[in-house]
Amino acid sequence: MGEETNIKNKEKQFKAHKGEAEKIHVAGLKGGQRVKLVEAEIPSEEPVVTEEEKSNKKKIVEKVRSEKYKTAKAKFDNVKTYPVAEAISLIKDASYSKFDGTMELHLIVKKVGISAQVALPHAAGRVKKIEVADEKTLEKLKTGKIDFDILVATADMMPKLVPFAKLLGPRGLMPNPKNGTLVTDIKKAGAFSASTVTLKTEKEAPLIHTVVGKVSQKDTELKENIQAIFKALGGSDQILKVYLKSTMSPSVKVAIS
Repeated sequence: MGEETNIKNKEKQFKAHKGEAEKIHVAGLKGGQRVKLVEAEIPSEEPVVTEEEKSNKKKIVEKVRSEKYKTAKAKFDNVKTYPVAEAISLIKDASYSKFDGTMELHLIVKKVGISAQVALPHAAGRVKKIEVADEKTLEKLKTGKIDFDILVATADMMPKLVPFAKLLGPRGLMPNPKNGTLVTDIKKAGAFSASTVTLKTEKEAPLIHTVVGKVSQKDTELKENIQAIFKALGGSDQILKVYLKSTMSPSVKVAIS
């Protein structure tokens, strides 16, 4: 009996200690209120990325260049700025496309929103067909036929072209004053040049991209087209950097002149 009493007493003591452990006083809780265990995920620490790992990752995502590109790039100095005539010659030599590539001019200007129109002295590639809007044009548009590259119209013809806005608009053929295709009289419409190009920056960056001709074109023609673009944009007052390239070639930095 004595031993049994001792066991019961020990059980009572254990239960008493357990109850006391559950009744822990914590600041902000009422006296004797039990604290419940709340499970929570311990936030894992962000892995530390070393500079070497960043560099290796950059190398992996870098564009893989072909051997032809690397050979072409080795033909000129990447840092040097070349006069227009020399830049044209270098790009022609570096161009490795099997087709007649396009000569592209890429300009960094002082601010977003710069724009200009320029009639290039020489056609930049394929000669574009110009049509002055008249009644015959309207008949063709009714059937959905478009056999021109540029549509020029006078102000009195515009209301008649409005019904065809969904046909002309997506193709960039709707006449408008910004690109010079909306004119005041028929004489000016006939004098519109197919070599007229609109130069404007990207919406959110001070960059202008335009075409100046074909790789097969005469050097003198390409040079005169480039210089006409420089003049239309205000030269070094507005242009910061210029790069010339073909469809398939590296780019060279061009002096603004």
